[in-house]
Amino acid sequence: MGEVKKGGSLDRRNVVSRLLADRKDLLVVTGLGSASYDVMAAGDHDNNYYLWAAMGSAAMVGLGIAATQPDKSVVVITGDGEMLMGFGSLATIALRKPANLTIAVLDNGHFGETGMQESHAGRGINLDKVAASCGYPWTCEITDMAGVDDLKSRIAMRDGLKLATIKIKPENLPRVLPPRDGSFIKNRFRSALGFQPI
Repeated sequence: MGEVKKGGSLDRRNVVSRLLADRKDLLVVTGLGSASYDVMAAGDHDNNYYLWAAMGSAAMVGLGIAATQPDKSVVVITGDGEMLMGFGSLATIALRKPANLTIAVLDNGHFGETGMQESHAGRGINLDKVAASCGYPWTCEITDMAGVDDLKSRIAMRDGLKLATIKIKPENLPRVLPPRDGSFIKNRFRSALGFQPI
């Protein structure tokens, strides 16, 4: 496999802030832990669906939202550890191919929430290549901000399922906690889409 790349050099907060700048009606689903903190640090929004206590579920939640909101762009922002736990979802999503769904994997090559142990991605599992082998029409490994800008422009297109692995520095930044009340998050998100709270 050659030399294994463990994470990268990009600053995770800068990456997420750039992806969400001028977001308009973009719908965002966050993976657990640092991805949620990064999205919150970029600015809380009614169209953010923060996940708590649902490790490995972010991509599938994104699939459900993309299927029911085909006229809106949906981005799942998650980490390599969370995506690895939901590994099988990559295949399920590939079979559905929602044109409005993008999965952005913040890959630091470590399990950041449990002590920075090396993850499978840190040992050479390339999630973008796994997604490509499942049949995703567009995948990419991003190592610079030009790639982040390209991804941002593609998210808005709604022209096919996408997954990008974004190589970020392995570091734990101060937590910027989003709301933790699941009912509040769900009902705020539903209201933003024009549905009644339940």
